[in-house]
Amino acid sequence: MIKITVIAVGRLKEKYLCDACCEYIKRLGLYSKLNVVEIAEERCGDNPSASEIENVKQKEGQRIIAKIPKGAFVVPMCIEGVQLSSEDFAKKIESTAVAGFGEIVFIIGGSFGLSDEVKALGNIKLSFGKLTLPHQLMRVVLLEQIYRAFTILNHTKYHK
Repeated sequence: MIKITVIAVGRLKEKYLCDACCEYIKRLGLYSKLNVVEIAEERCGDNPSASEIENVKQKEGQRIIAKIPKGAFVVPMCIEGVQLSSEDFAKKIESTAVAGFGEIVFIIGGSFGLSDEVKALGNIKLSFGKLTLPHQLMRVVLLEQIYRAFTILNHTKYHK
């Protein structure tokens, strides 16, 4: 059983997002040991300069890098990443496990995204499309797609 870790910047504040994440985490317990690691969100003013934004991404990036387990397959979630169908996403999880990785780490950045240093650590960069999603909602979408991937691999009725 492959271990899945989601490293995410920021805490979930809205109850409906917390409830959705808890539901998928519970469902994933059938297929994987899942761990969600929340990283503190760096604060800045309402109208930050480019250098302030870069500083935020660097500080959050350092916190993220400190939490990435050694030897894990690292997947930064970023808009420039590869887009996969749900079936191909499932195959990627399966092939990662077959390749001998014991853990996959998905990384969700904060409101300004991920630092270049974090992205460079990725074995593959992944995107769920060109749309911009709030990073809290992205966590729900990611957990749902991981759950969907495991149901595809296990031939259950969830994925139609």
